[in-house]
Amino acid sequence: MPTPALPCPCGLPAAYPECCGRFHSGAGRAPTAERLMRSRFSAFAVGDAAYLMRSWHSSTRPDRLDLEPGQRWERLEILATERGGMFETEGAVEFRAHYREGGHTGSLHEHSAFSREDGAWVYVGPLSPVDFD
Repeated sequence: MPTPALPCPCGLPAAYPECCGRFHSGAGRAPTAERLMRSRFSAFAVGDAAYLMRSWHSSTRPDRLDLEPGQRWERLEILATERGGMFETEGAVEFRAHYREGGHTGSLHEHSAFSREDGAWVYVGPLSPVDFD
């Protein structure tokens, strides 16, 4: 778990408890598709599989999610956003997520679909093939 004084893993300058931590704990909801994407990256970074499952659309959510214990998600780049605002119901976010596993570094590039389910933003899935670098 990140130290409260350190910036959130999502890349925004706020500390984790005030940024993505409040979404992970259930104290708040991501107001936009981009913020949900950032909070999901942070959930990978801190190992919060329960939040990842809660923030996944019911029609595409897997039965279970096993995070790789040796994989460390280190940095997120938001490349583009389409719709997904506070008053919209669908959106898309293109991102590159950088990770380290053992002595190897890599990145995941995805263009993802998001929608609202029961009023909350959720991850639907990739819009195009996922690219691991």
